[in-house]
Order: sequence, then structure tokens, then C-alpha cells
Amino acid sequence: MTELSNRLKELKVTRNLLQKDIANALEIPLRTYQRYEYGEQEPIASTLVKMADYFQVSVDYLLGRTDEK
Repeated sequence: MTELSNRLKELKVTRNLLQKDIANALEIPLRTYQRYEYGEQEPIASTLVKMADYFQVSVDYLLGRTDEK
């Protein structure tokens, strides 16, 4: 499992979100988001930026490069 998948799960749980709600907000298919969360697929840069904006964290935080959100 990647650091990205761990961070996505953590953010989802702490904010009481559902995978389908996150996928809808990011305008991506649910299965694609699930692949990111399960560490089966890596998102492209533009999707990473959307994720960071949605969760109000930095891309570096999502990727595990820093612990500061």
C-alpha cells in the first residue's frame, strides 16, 4: 500500500466521507477512486491537485513527503 492510499483513507475516515462522495467531487469514476485508495493505481498530476484542493491539504502531504497538511 502506498503512502497516498494511506493518506486518502485517513482523510476519508476523519472527515466521515464516503468513497462515492469523494469520487463525485473529484469528477472521476468511483472505481478509479477506489483504485487510488487501494494502492492499485496512481493518479495523474491534475487529479492529485484536485484531491489536495478537495481535502485542503498539500500535494506533498498526500504523497507522504511531509506530515504538515
